[in-house]
Amino acid sequence: MSLSDLDKRSRDIFRSIVETYLETGEPVGSRNVSRTLGMSLSPASVRNVMADLEHIGLLHSPHTSAGRLPTEIGLRFFIDALLEVGDLSQEERRNIEVQVRAAQQSRSTEQVLTEASQMLSGLSMGAGVVLTHKSDMRLKHMEFVRIEPLKALAILVGEDGAVENRVLDLPPGLPTSALTEASNFLNAHIRGRTLSEVRKELERLQNEGQSELDQLSRKVIDAGLAVWGNGGQADSGTLIVRGRSNLLTDLEAVGDLERIRLLFDDLESKRDLIQLLGLAERGDGVRIFIGSENNLFSLSGSSLVVSPYRDSNQRIVGVLGVIGPTRLNYARVIPMVDYTAKLVSRILG
Repeated sequence: MSLSDLDKRSRDIFRSIVETYLETGEPVGSRNVSRTLGMSLSPASVRNVMADLEHIGLLHSPHTSAGRLPTEIGLRFFIDALLEVGDLSQEERRNIEVQVRAAQQSRSTEQVLTEASQMLSGLSMGAGVVLTHKSDMRLKHMEFVRIEPLKALAILVGEDGAVENRVLDLPPGLPTSALTEASNFLNAHIRGRTLSEVRKELERLQNEGQSELDQLSRKVIDAGLAVWGNGGQADSGTLIVRGRSNLLTDLEAVGDLERIRLLFDDLESKRDLIQLLGLAERGDGVRIFIGSENNLFSLSGSSLVVSPYRDSNQRIVGVLGVIGPTRLNYARVIPMVDYTAKLVSRILG
């Protein structure tokens, strides 16, 4: 559907209904629209237009005697064709930057991302969400420490100060010297590289006959890299969600409470949410998912506004954004998410 399918009067009435709904969450009646429009239209004339908008799928009526609400198709049409997205003020930009950069002092990327998620939650009154990929972390140090005869702890330290641990199985009879040799060899080759880049470098050294590792140390390294990358596959990512309690405010009815319960269940489905967020990594700019447009939120009727962020090499390394009810204040949330993603990209760069 395009703007040319609606005349000016229909567009104005539809815009008024959606904007009122986004502000109040309530069905909008013809009398209310008639009062708010800057044109002389009787409630009866407005009702006729509302009936036409309902017929083409942009509005629906929750009850026969109630006003109208935008459908998910209607919300998508409003966002794509009618929404006037504003910009953040200089003060808002400054406040966002102060909050996020404060976490930068810890030298931990995860702290920066957690603060960004918390900040987005507070400003949007939704839940802030961040997905980051550990496999894209630039490495500083890796060490293998035996903790049991057949188990070792693989300790990975990133250039940003982040520390991750994994337990891996050791072959019987492995001497401690093999763990030391594996650690020393890796630390001579990993600094500043990602895990995927480390794998490629080790393969190159082995193919060119430059690897002086013995067989046991090589097994340790292979096991260590496998446990960090799901057997060589891409890391599924780390999910940060802040501000879920915001979604419990302003509930209008028992139906809203059930919707939020379903949303909380959705948020626990980490794999599904990571898959959805991964869709936002396929291009630049803000992406908006509304309700049943994605399987994850098909029951809870929620919206997701997200944007990718980049590292110093301009590679997309994650996404951040806001989850909330479909009546999010999109005009405010969209520029907020966009600016925060660009800010995080600058900080990580």
